[in-house]
Amino acid sequence: MLRVVRWTVTLSLGVVAGQSLAAQELARICASAGKVTVGQWATYAGAGGQVDREALRLAIVGSERQGDSTLYWFEVNHQGAGGAGRGEIWQLLVPGLGLGATEVRGLIVKLGTAPAMRVDQMLPLMTGQMGQTNPALEFARRCASARALGWETVNVPGGTVRALHARDAEGWEAWVSEDVPFAFVKLRTGDGGVLVLTGRGTDAKSSITDQGPGLLLPRP
Repeated sequence: MLRVVRWTVTLSLGVVAGQSLAAQELARICASAGKVTVGQWATYAGAGGQVDREALRLAIVGSERQGDSTLYWFEVNHQGAGGAGRGEIWQLLVPGLGLGATEVRGLIVKLGTAPAMRVDQMLPLMTGQMGQTNPALEFARRCASARALGWETVNVPGGTVRALHARDAEGWEAWVSEDVPFAFVKLRTGDGGVLVLTGRGTDAKSSITDQGPGLLLPRP
């Protein structure tokens, strides 16, 4: 009986240590997701929920210096099931991702086939609301409070990736890896939608090629 008790205690301590290590690894990955490099990009395909039949591209397409800080142009390009001309491209000037993405300093928007416009006057409306249009960015903000469930091998169209599975209190789930730009390999939203990685790289260019009146596009 004593041997059984000792074995149970040893096993329990091992589980706790494993959970603690996984939590530390998740914190490290969450932190790395907020550190970006100009040119990084990742593409995703959506199914179900608010992301059903959507194609999503996340990219860092340029940077600017403001005072002593470097700000980055973060592009969110999502194309819905409605076909060409119905997509949206948002480019946000931010100090980083994660919590840093709530500090939007500049905004360029292109809706469908309309010319792109810089609409900094909309910035007060954007603060804290980007998660409503970008589930991946929403989970980036949730990442710090999520619970690590363990490492898994995830097969997605973008390849086979060893990723850490995490879930937050509201049921959002993500499989994350430092080897993937923006860290997200797979994401399951609270409404049952799923985003899976379809591609990644380091040579991103702006998806906006037209230039509306008075608009200066981000510089790489």
